[in-house]
This record gives sequence, C-alpha cells and structure tokens, in this order.
Amino acid sequence: MTQREIHEVEQGIRPPEEVKMTLEEFLKHDVEGYEYIDGKLVPKTPLLCPEMRIISTTMTLEEFLEHDIEGYEYVNGELVPMAPPSREHGEISVNVIHYLYAHIYPQKLGRLYTAETTFQIGERTAKPDVAFVSTDRLIGDKTKGFSIPPDLAIEVVSPSDVQSRIAEKALAYLDSGTSLVWILEPVTKTVTVYRSETNIETLTREDILTGEDVVPGFTCPVAHLFE
Repeated sequence: MTQREIHEVEQGIRPPEEVKMTLEEFLKHDVEGYEYIDGKLVPKTPLLCPEMRIISTTMTLEEFLEHDIEGYEYVNGELVPMAPPSREHGEISVNVIHYLYAHIYPQKLGRLYTAETTFQIGERTAKPDVAFVSTDRLIGDKTKGFSIPPDLAIEVVSPSDVQSRIAEKALAYLDSGTSLVWILEPVTKTVTVYRSETNIETLTREDILTGEDVVPGFTCPVAHLFE
C-alpha cells in the first residue's frame, strides 16, 4: 500500500473497502481514524452518508413539535438524523413491544409508542425506539408530538451509534424527567438501565429486567429480548 493511498483513505477520497492491507502493513503505516479488524479498515467514528448529516435550521423547538420531520430529532437548533434501523434493530424493538404490551395494556397502565413519535426532553426532542407513557400523563393534542418526556425511554443501539452519544442521550432523558431508560446492546445482548447519573446497571442474558415502579409488575428475562 502506498503513502498516497493511505492519504486518500484518511481524507475520505478513497473508500476503505478498496484498500488491501495486511495487519503488518497497518501496524507499520497506520491510518488515522481507522482500526484494522478481520482484514478491513473500520472507522473509529462511523462515517455518515450525505443524507445522514446534521442540518442547521432556524426552526424552533415548538415548530418542530408541531410539524415534525420524519427521521430527525431536534437538538440545539439542529436537525440530527436518526440512525437507519437494521433488521436486527427492528426485531429487538418488536420483542420489547411484545413483552411490554402484554403487561401494560390489560392493566391499562398507559400506552407504548414507536420511533415515529417525538418527545420533548428539555430543550431538544428525541424519538426513542420504544417509549412508555403512563395513563395519567396522556394529555395534549394527539396530532402533534409530546411536549413531555416519556416515563420509560428505550433505545436499541445501532451499528452507526457512538457510545458517548448514547450515554449523553440517556442522561438527557433523565434530566428532562424520564424516570427510567433502557439501552439495549445487540452485540453483547445486554440491557443498561439508567435510573440516575449515579445509578446505572448493566444486565446480561442471565438477568431479569423489571419495570420497577415505572411499569409496576413487569418482568422479562433479558435473553428473551434478543431472541
């Protein structure tokens, strides 16, 4: 591999999948911003395709809640694209809805919402993959997004997600008034439960996930969510 090829990859001119390199060559030359995994150059920070770029906007938070824009969240005056869901992402989301629905609806505890539904969390918006809102908080105009945070926010990690952004978003939910946040990680098949900034717990496939006092009485083996 030539130095020119390395430069073109680092500058985004040459697609990394076109590069043929051995582990020894990578260790010798290194390529800024990439790791070497199973014969491939993998970006440390996932690259965004043009339609996934952040867009600056003069739209206010209130205007976004009123009109909404599919596939985007509103953060600090910018439209931030949501990661496109994979087949695995969709299957896990449906599993979560299946088990929660069977417990929530017969007891009329509240309602579940999918990723198309917008919630206001502080001075930004979010569209959790699955959200729960208790019955006594189901107020406001149904034709618009929620001007309140959900009681329970659930996010399924996508391959293009950055870990620091996931944690930041979980804490943003809590800061806005969400009582409980679940972050589901398909690779490790774990659920990280955020209760507060200092109360964070990771559950494995051998553990039981509960709704605590947010979804009273709900229990489900973590393993079932990843089947």
